[in-house]
Amino acid sequence: MPHIIAEPCIGTKDTACVEVCPVDCIHPTKDEPEFENAEMLYIEPDTCIDCGLCVDECPVKAIFPEEDLPSEWDSFIQKNADYYK
Repeated sequence: MPHIIAEPCIGTKDTACVEVCPVDCIHPTKDEPEFENAEMLYIEPDTCIDCGLCVDECPVKAIFPEEDLPSEWDSFIQKNADYYK
């Protein structure tokens, strides 16, 4: 199961998680044109290898294994997936 970026990332977009991701599944990065207008970062569920390296790097504690995502943020499972459609 992939990791999910949730509400605490909105407006923050700290890219420390991007730098530690071994499979480049967190976007948009600062180098991508959509970074400026994106409200948050997103994890591509089909690419995430569930390594968990991003969890400890997030300064706002916005990243969760899907099974540990607080229920009030369940909608972020679909938001992360939709970003990559």
